[in-house]
Amino acid sequence: MPLLQRLGLEVTAVPEQLVPDSRFPTVKSPNPEYAEALTMALLLADRIGADLVMATDPDDDRMGVAVRGREGRMQLLTGNQIGSMLAFYRAQRMFELGILTEANKSRGVIIKTYVTTDLQKAVAEHFGLRCVETLTGFKYNAAKLRQYEEGIPAGLRADYPHLGEDKTRSLRLEHSSFLVMGGEESYGYTLADFARDKDANAAVAAFSEVVAYARSRGMTAVEYLDEIFAVLGVHLERGESLVFEGAEGAATIAKLASSYAQNPPAEMDGSAVVKMENFAVDVVHDVEGERIPSEAMIIFTMADGRRCAVRPSGTEPKIKYYIFGVEKPAAGTKFSVEGVAAGRVRVQASIDHLWDWLHADALRRAAV
Repeated sequence: MPLLQRLGLEVTAVPEQLVPDSRFPTVKSPNPEYAEALTMALLLADRIGADLVMATDPDDDRMGVAVRGREGRMQLLTGNQIGSMLAFYRAQRMFELGILTEANKSRGVIIKTYVTTDLQKAVAEHFGLRCVETLTGFKYNAAKLRQYEEGIPAGLRADYPHLGEDKTRSLRLEHSSFLVMGGEESYGYTLADFARDKDANAAVAAFSEVVAYARSRGMTAVEYLDEIFAVLGVHLERGESLVFEGAEGAATIAKLASSYAQNPPAEMDGSAVVKMENFAVDVVHDVEGERIPSEAMIIFTMADGRRCAVRPSGTEPKIKYYIFGVEKPAAGTKFSVEGVAAGRVRVQASIDHLWDWLHADALRRAAV
């Protein structure tokens, strides 16, 4: 709150949630990934007429957001949408401010995980930046930032951790690579080299600026997202999990994962599978030529542009499915407002239908 107040924002907190209590009695789970965690804040926002709700988790690394739409209702944004808006806005402003230029833009980087929306890859391509994909886990994001620091000549990066952001930014833009935004779909974002982890303090400040920018143009945050969709295409995502408890469930999850590897589908929901990456056995390199460590994850890419990643959870008795859909405007054009709205409906229907197919197929595979 002091950070936002210093930036000139009018900030109101839920009084009951200002009382430190390690039981977190006001929520079922103090995790802003879950809509329920924002319930009290949303009710307060409606009472006082606020147009932005932000919530962080207790260790202040994840951030969830809800924004008020043109019709007056609060709308929850997904982690993919929040990260994409941050990426687009930051890249746009950095060019306007002269931080990024045609001469140095090849050094600008957006970092995302493989299971994060491809809209962030489209943002990078739109601005001529590099999009680096990593496995899930911010340690991989942080490792890239360490590499970028070490890419600066040794004599110039003496005492690097104690240099100001302006100085380190100049060094990275001149000699190495410069982070524009890093993030993952599970509501974690990193926005500067000095914090090499998910950082909700930076995220709430940065997203407040996105909303203020939209308002300065007479737009809601949702309309700003739609403006991005109009240029780069409507990208929507859906995450699902199948839970199998106990030792028998663990065996089922292992059997499912093995089934996808040994008997991959030739088509999914009526669309041919044109690419399959098995990160457990395939040799995969990122765009910087670095080999990706092995992980139990398979990504299927379909002829119609949809994508699906399947990954057993490392901490919970579930197998996770990440589903991605996109509809892009014709080359050299952009969608109208009506085109974005219609595209949202079609893409949402396509990923919902794909999940229905995946669910049925998974139950069949688990029973075999």
